[in-house]
Amino acid sequence: MKLSVIIVNYNVCHFLDQCVQSVQKAMVGIPGEIYVVDNNSVDGSVEMLREKYPEVKLIANQENTGFSKANNQAIRLARGEYVLLLNPDTVVEEDTFSTCISYMDLHPEAGALGVKLIDGKGNYLPESKRGLPTPTVSFYKIFGLSKLFPKSRTFGRYHLGFLDKEETNEIEILSGAFMFMRKAALDRAGYLDEAFFMYGEDIDLSYRISLAGYKIIYHPKTRIIHYRGESTKKSSINYVFVFYQAMIIFANKHFSQKNARLFSFLIRIAVYLRAAFSLINRLVSAVWLPLTDALVMFAGMYFLKDYWAARSGIFYPMEFLWVAVPLYILSWVSFTWISGGYDHPLRILKTIRGLAIGTLIILVVYGMLDEAHRYSRFLTLVGAGWAAISATGIRMAYNLFRYKSFFPEDSTLKRILIVGEELEATRIAALLNQSPVKTSYVGIVSPGVDDSQTQRYAGDLSRLREMVEIFGINELIFCGKDLSSAQIMDQMMKINHPELEYKIAPPESLFIIGSNSIQTSGELYTVGLNSVAKPSNKRKKRIFDLSVSILMMLLFPVTLLIIPNGLRALLNAWQVFTGNRSWIGYSKSEKNSSLPKLTKGILHPLDPYAKESYDEKIKHQTNLLYAKDYRIQQDLLILMNSWKQLGRKD
Repeated sequence: MKLSVIIVNYNVCHFLDQCVQSVQKAMVGIPGEIYVVDNNSVDGSVEMLREKYPEVKLIANQENTGFSKANNQAIRLARGEYVLLLNPDTVVEEDTFSTCISYMDLHPEAGALGVKLIDGKGNYLPESKRGLPTPTVSFYKIFGLSKLFPKSRTFGRYHLGFLDKEETNEIEILSGAFMFMRKAALDRAGYLDEAFFMYGEDIDLSYRISLAGYKIIYHPKTRIIHYRGESTKKSSINYVFVFYQAMIIFANKHFSQKNARLFSFLIRIAVYLRAAFSLINRLVSAVWLPLTDALVMFAGMYFLKDYWAARSGIFYPMEFLWVAVPLYILSWVSFTWISGGYDHPLRILKTIRGLAIGTLIILVVYGMLDEAHRYSRFLTLVGAGWAAISATGIRMAYNLFRYKSFFPEDSTLKRILIVGEELEATRIAALLNQSPVKTSYVGIVSPGVDDSQTQRYAGDLSRLREMVEIFGINELIFCGKDLSSAQIMDQMMKINHPELEYKIAPPESLFIIGSNSIQTSGELYTVGLNSVAKPSNKRKKRIFDLSVSILMMLLFPVTLLIIPNGLRALLNAWQVFTGNRSWIGYSKSEKNSSLPKLTKGILHPLDPYAKESYDEKIKHQTNLLYAKDYRIQQDLLILMNSWKQLGRKD
């Protein structure tokens, strides 16, 4: 047997589906076998494999054993002359395996080989070739010198930027996304070190293959798409911590004690810096616009107060400026937030709607106050006008800078071209119509010359780049059934449009898979997707939490009398009010890290049915359903059916 392909999967069912399809196409004519080791996924990966790919050799673990251990399980069973460790969030070309085998057959000194990696937008990924992360190299990487001087032989050694990405070269470290290895080299060097749970094992294994006397080769004559982190968020602090801990393990294993200590010191500095930067960035991103609105509104009210006082002869006490005006602004900003005026892209109509509601609330409260606290209805209305003008101006300026348009609302409507034969392309178009995706144009491009006169037909593949410009397209969807992986990659790299998104629709799938950038996880279009992570849903959930908490605290005598452990229920209400807890959260599960982050809940989706204990799989499946299709009515039903548990302690 020539080749054994090993894929370790964890909760990326739809990426795995696409990956296996591409692997099977590349295996045609090559004696080989495909292993998938599933680390206890709960997203239907195992069921999908058994149904669609019975020929694949499946190892279904009952726990998440980690990347290294899972790969070793399959390596021990592999019978191929060559072994490929492949990530599930990849797509290989049809000639990838034959190209790799040809090179390795002709170069017995080569123990392992990597290929050119591109991301979901067709951009070259620098981790296709890497150098050994010595303390010096790591220092240059951590502090950004490698990024500033990528072509330098001194500073650019982490990604070997001085080597031509189009030429075959000997390198030091392969990417774990694609490690094509000679089985004999593996047997001599040893398998993956299971001390590495995730990350760092590719560095360790590459280094040990080199120590065993083999060469590590970068061979760019074939390509793969690597969506880069669909199963892990590489920009997260958790990723940074786990990755750098892996680097410390590597340093302690292979470096001298002195160098290992230096390496560990640099790593810890990097973690702290990244964590601080991330926190500052999140804080600034969250507050800069509401704070800007508030400051501009206050400045306007300050000027209007003095101007009106000079014109009318009516002077206002300091309480008006320092009590009433901040309350006005709080109302305007709060209802703008509730209305979605701070969701990106910034929509002026939502902002105006929020300001209008906030002004109405102010006027209602104003009418209920005694005469001594009714400062000026006129100033209130003029201030509301200023709030609307200033907020609109701020958003128009931002939109012009960010989207090159004062009113980018229409930019949220996707203009899509589907590249594929008419039958499959029509299926994809119908799928889009059933999804939450808003489109202003959907056209079909034929892979060959097509005389189709269907309404959606836009042209043939030879004019694709031209059509992207003419029709103002911002997304291309390739039909995997009608185009080869090589054709898709060719088009992605040929068009090379920085604002264009690319997605692939696997055959017979309800999912359209892609990646907007190398820093974000891929998007999945699916029917009825309504994630709890959507800004509008997060806002609805927070409003629900606040409403219930305020009601319970206002009716505290009733809360104390009716709800078991009422005092604790009031404490929970205060915690929810302050944002430390949520009324409804996930059921406790070890696998919640793969779901959108939620504040810890008092109640859980399974509480209405908690007559008995549930296993981890049921808990996670329930949490997954709650996260994927969030409805505020669902929170209300859980609360109504589980209100006796509002005084829960944990």
